[in-house]
Amino acid sequence: MKKSILLIFSIFLLSIGISKAQVIPSFSFGLKGGLNYSTFPSNGVFNNDNKAGYQAGAWARIGGLGFIFQPELYFADKSVTVNNGGTPNKQSFKSFDVPLLIGAKVGALGLGGRFYGGPVLSFTTGRDRDALNDATALRYKDANYAIQVGAGVDISSFSVDLRYEGGLNKVAYGNDNSHTRVSLFSLSLAYKLFSL
Repeated sequence: MKKSILLIFSIFLLSIGISKAQVIPSFSFGLKGGLNYSTFPSNGVFNNDNKAGYQAGAWARIGGLGFIFQPELYFADKSVTVNNGGTPNKQSFKSFDVPLLIGAKVGALGLGGRFYGGPVLSFTTGRDRDALNDATALRYKDANYAIQVGAGVDISSFSVDLRYEGGLNKVAYGNDNSHTRVSLFSLSLAYKLFSL
């Protein structure tokens, strides 16, 4: 009898903790960094070799009732090598990216998962390229637009996120007659500095 009462009381306390974690509004802020793998699909003229890049920045998370809004700001480096007739031409794009993600969170007691998606605005700050063959140069407009979808796991103050980002507008190749959409995969580690 005492064991069953203790079990019922424990389940009651756990359910209160889970409901409190999902219902009461919360705010968190932290830093993040990670790697990305950019894909610039070949267009029949150029053969593209995809390369790894990096990202680093900050995130905020506002949540309540199991839902979250997570705006972020991070600096990203995206790279690709474009081959035109066997001549490699390395392209590197540096940008400030602003994802505005909406999703759902499950879990409690410092352990949980997240699923989310939303738009990304990417503002190019610079381009580095090899001058061997300027005809293969990729040229970003001032802003690139994309959609991100992903999932993450929270363990105490740490988070691990895996995302896919698909470009909405096209990037022009050298003569502006060839275009492609940029997409990338990213894996990042985040640390929560504080939460309210």
